[in-house]
Amino acid sequence: MKKILKNREMGLVILMIAISVIITLKNGVFLRPDNILNILKGNVILALVSLGMLVVMITGGIDTSIGGMIAATTMLVGNFMVAFTGNVVIAFSLGILTGTLLGIMNGLLIAFVKIPPIVATLGLNSIINGVMLYITKGSYINNIPKEFINFGKITLFKFIPDGKGGVIGVPIQIFFLIAAIILTYVIIKYTKVGRGVFALGGNKISAERLGFNVNKITIFAYGYMGFICGIAAILHTSIMKQVDPNAFNGFDMKVIAAVILGGVNVMGGEGSITGTLLGVGLFAIINNGLTLMGISSNWQKIILGTIMVFSICFVVIQRKRASKHIVKVEIE
Repeated sequence: MKKILKNREMGLVILMIAISVIITLKNGVFLRPDNILNILKGNVILALVSLGMLVVMITGGIDTSIGGMIAATTMLVGNFMVAFTGNVVIAFSLGILTGTLLGIMNGLLIAFVKIPPIVATLGLNSIINGVMLYITKGSYINNIPKEFINFGKITLFKFIPDGKGGVIGVPIQIFFLIAAIILTYVIIKYTKVGRGVFALGGNKISAERLGFNVNKITIFAYGYMGFICGIAAILHTSIMKQVDPNAFNGFDMKVIAAVILGGVNVMGGEGSITGTLLGVGLFAIINNGLTLMGISSNWQKIILGTIMVFSICFVVIQRKRASKHIVKVEIE
């Protein structure tokens, strides 16, 4: 039992089950298939972006520009679709290109200019938000082409009971998340660059001595973050059917908290996809449960914020305790 409790991922599973039981006792709607699918669809973006943040944080870095990158991509692609075409392939291509280029900009600043990650990404985020505010004046884009809106409504496997006597399908956005999970797993598990990501996070000097190109790995990590943000931007637009330039203000802190809660080492070199998804799942369950229990949105923010603070404090304390048992040997 002690081993189970010490396993962070198992601890998250137990906590999620306990919270789910409490919410279900208060409102039986929680475990209905349609509500579960709503939870999944509503948190696709958080889970997706957390995968990119996982890769960045394993390198020992951090990205606080994700809100700006997603907002900029949604505005660019949204305006493009309104002016020219709602073709889904073109929208995804443009979104991925935009996000990846912005991510690479972060990587170049960090790798070659040697700007600390938090400073570089905060700076880019500030620039993007300033430009966005100047161009859009905070206005929405509501006239998204019908072709793209219809794509966002696609569901597959329409045989799941909805608890009301009908059947529902799985939203297409969830399949994009599954594809991103598989891609991220393959990269960090089976590729040289994936091994380099862990090596860089563990010790930069050792990674260089092992033959890894630290600068290229850094650019890849932030470029991949941008790639993920590009996909997230398009999927978010397909869900909301409009573009809000302010929708992702403060989103980066939620993503970082979910990844840390999932067990990533804030100093780098350690982290897992399973833990990250469990961290996202915990936030998703709590958020949905608070809504079902009729708690106001203001109180939801306070409760979720409190959970984020305590969860991060718990991780930091746990890391400090573990470090006390590490024996350091100096070789002269």
